[in-house]
Amino acid sequence: MRLTGVPAVLASLLMNGDSAARRPLKSRTTAWAGYFTRVMLRMGLKPNTVSLLGILCAAVGGGAMLLTTRSEHAWLFWLIAAAGVQLRLFCNMMDGLLAVEGGLRSPTGDLYNEIPDRIDDALILVPLGYAGGTPWTIALGWAAMGGAVLTAYVRALGASLTGKHDFCGPMAKPHRMFIVTLGCLGMAMTGWTPLLVWTIAILNAGIVITVWRRTRHLASVLHQKQS
Repeated sequence: MRLTGVPAVLASLLMNGDSAARRPLKSRTTAWAGYFTRVMLRMGLKPNTVSLLGILCAAVGGGAMLLTTRSEHAWLFWLIAAAGVQLRLFCNMMDGLLAVEGGLRSPTGDLYNEIPDRIDDALILVPLGYAGGTPWTIALGWAAMGGAVLTAYVRALGASLTGKHDFCGPMAKPHRMFIVTLGCLGMAMTGWTPLLVWTIAILNAGIVITVWRRTRHLASVLHQKQS
């Protein structure tokens, strides 16, 4: 009997450890990615450890966003926030490289690959809303966090039903972090608060479109399987 709902989603995260469950990234094949993979292997770092380091980077980024509202040097904290967001993505990529290319897969690898991602999103998107300093931006920050979780849920649910992960955008994880990084850099250069509002609004709009596209793709595949 086929499981559906939350149990099936959890099962898909545990059983889809092959390339079908990996987000397609061109950066994995770059020389610098190979270099850092070799360095981390020599250091003895494990994929799960790198996943946890990603949470630390996200916390630094989110914390810096919150400090922009309390410091005369807000531009500096916006730069730190941008760096934290990008380092989070770096860790997210490197844990997969160490696990697959480095041959360090573990039974709990998929758990460490998925759960920290949801924590990372919360640590970045919610503080981004609070950095705006208004009830509107705070609400949008929380909405973006919830939407990010929903995009991952639809992807995992689709994998449990079809065996394939749908990483389509326009606001998948790398796209979200790209927009957030641009917003942080823009705030560092201009300090123009409406830019932050637009950043969070674009995030939410893109997330809604992403959830709709992934759901539509999944429904189409399920109809094709039935016919």
